Amino acid sequence: MENTRPIDKLLDFAKKDERIRVVGMEGSRTNHNVPRDDFQDYDISFVVTDMAAFLENNKWIDFLGERLITQTPEDMELFPPELGNWFSYLMLFIDHSKIDLTLVPIEELELYLESDGLLEIILDKDLRCLNVPEATDVTYHVQKPSARSFDDCCNEFWMVSTYVVKGICRNELLFANYHFEHILREELLRMLSWRVGFETEFSLSVGKRYKYISQYLHAKEVSQLMGTFELSSKKAIWQALLLAFDLFAKASQQVATRLEVEYPVYEKNIRVYVDEVYQKFLVNNFVDNIIK
Repeated sequence: MENTRPIDKLLDFAKKDERIRVVGMEGSRTNHNVPRDDFQDYDISFVVTDMAAFLENNKWIDFLGERLITQTPEDMELFPPELGNWFSYLMLFIDHSKIDLTLVPIEELELYLESDGLLEIILDKDLRCLNVPEATDVTYHVQKPSARSFDDCCNEFWMVSTYVVKGICRNELLFANYHFEHILREELLRMLSWRVGFETEFSLSVGKRYKYISQYLHAKEVSQLMGTFELSSKKAIWQALLLAFDLFAKASQQVATRLEVEYPVYEKNIRVYVDEVYQKFLVNNFVDNIIK
């Protein structure tokens, strides 16, 4: 039993428990476009007739083996509930396998079946799921932006860049880094993904949190993007900001051309502002004149 695959343990348990009527798998293991490796989670859902009985005591999950850590997000005060009436167990085991197991009440079966394009039914005791379409990641493909979405992205990127500059000038590096990592980077990656989308006719996904986007960027762009992660000093943040400027400007100009929309003035205006701030507040603080 020690060498039994996690999926076999799950299915064996589900087959024997009358309360479990449907078992589904979602995520990367149902996505044929994702390379296989040992770190892939098993994203499994049990559709059950008696949620309360399962929730009374968590010891029932012990059949899966010894766990290094378990998280039940719906029980945690730090995070607001996301699953409504569903309940999840995120588990890492001593053999390094990872299982994210979700309980779904049978009354919400239809909602579950519509919840994820990568859903694959692997056990259906009552033949309730005969018309479930084949798993596909098409809903995760990069989507063509509207003209408004494009402008909003440009506006947010260039506006928030001024907060990063302000944080540098005040020597408030945590403030600067927060706005860089949580907002600026998100808009940069969004714009790069749209550029990739146009180049690939919006036929693919760049992965959760853009994890595959480097595969579709030019080598110089990858190097520049990696350079934006060095944020340990005022000078480093400034250099990362300038790299982000160049990456975003190039990608947004290309997207504007493909969208056939006017390129906004935000870049020109903010670069003037940044140059003025640099000359006024920062030129004497850096060894090199890095803005040129």
